[in-house]
Amino acid sequence: MTVIEIEYCVPCGLLDSAIKTQTRLLNEFGQDLDAVTFTPGHGGVFIVTVDDETIWEKDVHGANLDVELIVGAVNDRLPAEA
Repeated sequence: MTVIEIEYCVPCGLLDSAIKTQTRLLNEFGQDLDAVTFTPGHGGVFIVTVDDETIWEKDVHGANLDVELIVGAVNDRLPAEA
């Protein structure tokens, strides 16, 4: 199974973006995931990891959250169904 971690900046008010991302991932892949967790951070951070591999990072991908890109990256990392 798969664990997703969303680290978000508390002072920047990125909790809503983290919740939006978590909700979309759970709606899309809920039965295939072990967990989608939040890690509070600071310094403008917003990072999404799948099994400890970074798939989206605000400093790399820009300030505009791209949930579709995140969904696609998670889908690419899930085991293929038999």
